[in-house]
Amino acid sequence: MSAQLSDQGATVIPLEELNPLNCHPPHPVEIDDVQQFQNQILSTEKAQRMAEFFSLLGDTNRLRIVSVLALKELCVCDLAAALEMSESAVSHQLRALRTMQLVRYHKRGRKVFYRLQDNHVLDLYHSVAEHLDELED
Repeated sequence: MSAQLSDQGATVIPLEELNPLNCHPPHPVEIDDVQQFQNQILSTEKAQRMAEFFSLLGDTNRLRIVSVLALKELCVCDLAAALEMSESAVSHQLRALRTMQLVRYHKRGRKVFYRLQDNHVLDLYHSVAEHLDELED
């Protein structure tokens, strides 16, 4: 069977010719539509990295740390006091955030100060917080 044009002018490939594409219920695949955005689909590798990134932010304590660092750069001891956590626990969470390049640090004397890595992290935090606030309205 040959390809046909759909009502919108896209090429339609009958299901019989697309054995690997099994839609349920069976219907013709709009191959032009699919091909148009296929090169914009996340690669498996990038999707994996993004999943790890979001998984890292799936921890309450790490999100609370990000919420404080969205306001101000702080040393570990001040972060611990603000969050009512031990310095050891805060350091552990900061290490994970550093690994994914969400925070950066610098030393002043014996103190280590942390801040968000860049505006992308800050924008992401604000966007999610704003989205959740809208859901509550």
